Amino acid sequence: MKRLKPLLLLSPLLVLVVIFFVIPVVLTIVIAFTDMDYSFVWNFVGFQNFKDISTDFIIPRVIANTFIYTFGTLGLFNLGTALLISLLTTSISDRWGNFFRTLWMLPRLTPSVVYGLLWLWMFDPTEYGLVNFLRGFFGLPPQDWLHSAPMWMVIFANGFIGASMGMLVFTAAIKSIPEDYYRAACIDGASWFMVVRRITLPLIKWHLLFVTAYQTLSLLASFEYILIITDGGPVYRTEVWALYTYHNAFSHFRFGYGAALSVILVIIGVVSALVYMKFFGFESLMEKPKVEVE
Repeated sequence: MKRLKPLLLLSPLLVLVVIFFVIPVVLTIVIAFTDMDYSFVWNFVGFQNFKDISTDFIIPRVIANTFIYTFGTLGLFNLGTALLISLLTTSISDRWGNFFRTLWMLPRLTPSVVYGLLWLWMFDPTEYGLVNFLRGFFGLPPQDWLHSAPMWMVIFANGFIGASMGMLVFTAAIKSIPEDYYRAACIDGASWFMVVRRITLPLIKWHLLFVTAYQTLSLLASFEYILIITDGGPVYRTEVWALYTYHNAFSHFRFGYGAALSVILVIIGVVSALVYMKFFGFESLMEKPKVEVE
């Protein structure tokens, strides 16, 4: 009975995991080996979908877009801006730090469609768009940002929301560092940059790993703001892998081809997570403590 107790306690969650995760994953893998379309006929074609992907002339552009979008958003916002905001707002009074972090959370609380429409209004190519309206005060002509820099638009739109999660994780991690470390560094005359480099960053290493790995996987699979703002255009300039999968499956009704693209995306995500764990030395986190406490 003692051995069955953990299984009994976890059984409700295990049922949910099987229904909403395991079964969809198995179905996606099976559909990837069919040419299923809107008729929903299970016609198995072996590895034909994967062969078609290797010869798809749009795939090189999609791979390049995915790489720029994922690591551009991750480096500039989800990791870089989030860490900078956390360091700065924890270096001032809690009152002003909490106020600024609350302001930064507002886009996260906004519905995705409303948020996307706000970005379309701000960067409207006419003089009625917010950015072009402000440019008019300096005598500058209206700029069509959607066509001149569409990738930067989706990176900025997604990054302003994505940075909020890292900001919360890093802020909580920094505030959990014992104050004695900072007092000792202050007595020794360490500067703010030296404290960040020698104390803060090493002690939040595992939080950096978590946010980096989680946000990489999240960005690889996310496309809703790109769908709302540019829909992958103009001319596939913002078409990322997840959006290309969506378009094939639900716009062109090529469910088999879309499932094959999904399987490859999952493999890329798993490989990325393993690389991060190896790079950050995940094994040392799982080691038993060298100091025994009775």
